[in-house]
Amino acid sequence: MFVFYNFFLILFIFISPIIIVIRIFLGKEDQYRFKEKYGFFSKNKRFENTIWIHGASVGEIYSIIPIVKKLEEDKKIKKILITSSTTSSSYILSKYKFNKVIHQFYPFDLNFLTKHFINHWKPKLALFVDSEIWPNMFNNLHKKNIPLILINARITKKSFNRWKFFPNFSKKIFEKITIALPQNMESKRYLKLLGTKKVKFIGNLKFFGDKKKNIKKNLVLKKKFSKRTIFCAASTHPSEEMLIGKVHKDLKSEIKNLITIIIPRHIDRKDEIIKELNNIGLNTQLHTSSKKLTKDTDIYLVDTYGESTKFYSLSKVTFLGGSLIPHGGQNPLESAREGSYILYGPYVENFKEIYQMLEKLKLTTKVDSIKKMKSIVFQKVNFLQRNNVNKKLKYLGDKILNKNFYEIKKFI
Repeated sequence: MFVFYNFFLILFIFISPIIIVIRIFLGKEDQYRFKEKYGFFSKNKRFENTIWIHGASVGEIYSIIPIVKKLEEDKKIKKILITSSTTSSSYILSKYKFNKVIHQFYPFDLNFLTKHFINHWKPKLALFVDSEIWPNMFNNLHKKNIPLILINARITKKSFNRWKFFPNFSKKIFEKITIALPQNMESKRYLKLLGTKKVKFIGNLKFFGDKKKNIKKNLVLKKKFSKRTIFCAASTHPSEEMLIGKVHKDLKSEIKNLITIIIPRHIDRKDEIIKELNNIGLNTQLHTSSKKLTKDTDIYLVDTYGESTKFYSLSKVTFLGGSLIPHGGQNPLESAREGSYILYGPYVENFKEIYQMLEKLKLTTKVDSIKKMKSIVFQKVNFLQRNNVNKKLKYLGDKILNKNFYEIKKFI
């Protein structure tokens, strides 16, 4: 099976330059650094005792920030190499002032590229986050006797069924994992069935966190929206913005000075979103616009990354996207920490244990229609008191973080 896998990857590498050019044009690829994916590194200086962490995109990078902070405090560790696959994750990481961190884009999983990557960086330990499973990289790390930890590991039923279709191939990959630290019991069971030898359930690393404080900027935004009643919709995907727009349109005659803040999952879709909302008669303003907020502004579209918490802290109620479509949902914890009540659709299988916990705390409601969302938004923005669940989440998150770090320290 490895032969077929590598054969298709070789075919892909021949057409990949076309894909890269298109992605650069769409703003999804870094025109100066895309060569890192082909093994041409922009940072060539190597260090001993380098810890390597890989997370695919924004969510994974956010989840490992607490781990990175703890690793930076360890004097034995000279460098922390972080790889990811998206420009947005690179941008998010650049906002943190780390002293030991180097970022590179993750290479294509060709056998010779993964060997070149390992030989160049010589990591002492490799940490892969969430559902990042790469056959050639795992195989070559194993050959070099480099410990491989899958942290906050997540295997959904859908991905399990795909791996199960190739049982021998899957076993050869998953048995290369030194230890897996799954984020839920479902993932623990699937990892064992797929051949992972050592699996230890600790909890979801994404529970970690505290309120993010940027008092000066928050005061500016608070003043900007001081006369408006806010409904927030975050991490939205195609078709969800239109539904949110229709909810706003129906409610704006019932809720005085209503403004809806939309934070799309991918900001490169902003022109498409504005066009859709304009077509149903809604006035939209971009967060990056220098114009003043006017009374007739219906939708405030956030076209920057890394600022969601500022808007969560302003809104009594937030809809979390990726849940009205079969995407699997988005993590609601950040919004909950900021005191916002959570609305979500029926498709949250990626975070179902988190939503179950928030339901027990009476901090969330499932909505599956415009009518139900309108009813809940009307009730919550007018009568809801902001929750103070942050202390409970922080206690739980600290506990999970420390247990994860304890397992990682064994290999440093």
